[in-house]
Amino acid sequence: MRLKLTDENTGGELLLFKDEPGLDRAVFTKDRFNKYFTIAWNPGQSQVVTIDGSEYEFPPNSLLTLLFNQSFSFEDSSRIVAWQFNREFYCIIDHDSEVSCVGFLFSSTEHMFVKLSDAAEQKLQLLSDVFIEEFKASDRVRDELLLALLKRLIIYVTSLAKSAYVPAAKKQDERFHIVRKFNLLVEANFKTAHAVSFYAEQLCKSPKTLSNLFAIFNQKPPSQIIQDRIIVEAKRLLRYTDRSVKHITYELGFEDVSYFSNFFKKNTGTSPSDFRNPEKGNNLN
Repeated sequence: MRLKLTDENTGGELLLFKDEPGLDRAVFTKDRFNKYFTIAWNPGQSQVVTIDGSEYEFPPNSLLTLLFNQSFSFEDSSRIVAWQFNREFYCIIDHDSEVSCVGFLFSSTEHMFVKLSDAAEQKLQLLSDVFIEEFKASDRVRDELLLALLKRLIIYVTSLAKSAYVPAAKKQDERFHIVRKFNLLVEANFKTAHAVSFYAEQLCKSPKTLSNLFAIFNQKPPSQIIQDRIIVEAKRLLRYTDRSVKHITYELGFEDVSYFSNFFKKNTGTSPSDFRNPEKGNNLN
């Protein structure tokens, strides 16, 4: 089952997949224009999900969220229930005050697999049933109801993720929003701003304050988050495009190919050229 709602005026799209193959996406190929945020639910047994070329276990009865710029494939996508939407249908950045998920729920570097309790599973099943019912409706308020349901879904999934990943005493801590804003700023600026000081200035904090704040929430140091985001993008470009290492170097804000190559090898254990052509690299050893 593949249900789709399209707003012809805005280009907004909302999709629901259930018992349907073909959910996989390769951002740098034929799907590069389909910039959907994805909420995936694995209600069955464990399976493998490949995200940007790396394999992860998708535990049974758990949720996974994926950004619009991530490539992914499931071992068996017909056993996945998934919602997809683009910015034109609902922009989570513009409506952060409603859903409070920006910089937390969707991430290029941290993949959260949120385990569902029996009660959460029942609620998600109810939500999916209502979604299907409204998709099939033909009255005037269908679009408004589906948008309201999507908001409800995002808010609920965000609350589940916070319960699993954020210490209970700190969920409503205003400092947690600084962490989210930092992640959002990194996503928007990592190609041109590699220093923590840039982001600290944007948030009106000192680099030291940011580091202490991230430690409180058991997060990686800010510098590591920036580096991880750069590496994720470098891997995508090396794996899915034919752009030269020199081109990628400049695209990611580095001025020297050797410096970028050393940075990449330090963080991955291999050079950009060997990462792109692993068999060739092995033959040289």
